[in-house]
Amino acid sequence: MEKEEEKSIAKLSKAYQEIGVYLGLGTQLAATITFMSYSGWWLDEYFDSKPIFLIIFAFLGGFAGIYNFIKATLKANEKKKSDK
Repeated sequence: MEKEEEKSIAKLSKAYQEIGVYLGLGTQLAATITFMSYSGWWLDEYFDSKPIFLIIFAFLGGFAGIYNFIKATLKANEKKKSDK
């Protein structure tokens, strides 16, 4: 019975290690877009140029976040392939 539990725990541990890389990517994407949008909003308030900086920085944040998301996903997939 103990062997089965150890195997089960080992499988669960391996599963968590495999998905751990992907768990923070959504939060990181949202945080990047939010931070860049807030920065654009702040610059618009500072220079009184609504909504130019907000739009520009929101798009830049979106592109940067998606780029980082794709880059991290491809890197994780390459690592997974090389481990096999």
